Amino acid sequence: MWRRVASLSPLISSSKPSSLCSAGYGLKIWVSFSTEAPAPMELIPKKTPFITFVLGGPGSGKRYTRCKIAETFGFTHLSAGELLRKEMLSTSEYGAMIHDKMRKGKIVPSEVTVKLLQREMESSNNHKFLIDGFPRTEENRVAYERIVGTEPNLVLFFDCPEEEMINVYLTGRVDDRIDIVKKRLKIFQALTLPVIEYYSKIGKLHTINAVGTVDEIFEKVYPIFESCEAIK
Repeated sequence: MWRRVASLSPLISSSKPSSLCSAGYGLKIWVSFSTEAPAPMELIPKKTPFITFVLGGPGSGKRYTRCKIAETFGFTHLSAGELLRKEMLSTSEYGAMIHDKMRKGKIVPSEVTVKLLQREMESSNNHKFLIDGFPRTEENRVAYERIVGTEPNLVLFFDCPEEEMINVYLTGRVDDRIDIVKKRLKIFQALTLPVIEYYSKIGKLHTINAVGTVDEIFEKVYPIFESCEAIK
């Protein structure tokens, strides 16, 4: 038989900036006192997800740094853009709609993007997620919090001068022109900066000076995660 022996309650309130790296697991621990077969995995509650959003303009260096973060600290990396493209090629209920929206240059509804992210998190055995390039807009952010029912634990903003981002973004890209990159930067500033400002106001934002090599930038990020007991 299985006997419930402990229940851990949330350690601290999430309303204070100091709670950014704290665990609120609500995890039930079960111990076996017999030789019966183990309980099905779906009956064993998972740890509360630890969510990190990674934001930054095109060419800000977040692409390579996120890989080092995921590898070093055991995060599962999720990209909203990659999930949309993958779903577009499927025969799911969303596939045709996503294809039609992208073909017409229209934005996929935030609810669809959030549900794709939620599905990936719920099907994963991991509880630590690094979500890249999301939320891009305030509408994305509001939809995420409404559907998932929680805010991210951390938000990383890779801050980089425009000239540096243009140089980095154009490296190795033969077809992209400077005017196209500048247009993308303007879109980022108009739509994503309000999201960054919001997370700054509520004490969840960590701004990273994204100038330097991948290793140099990672050294600036490392202490943020190293101090988080919730991800260990």
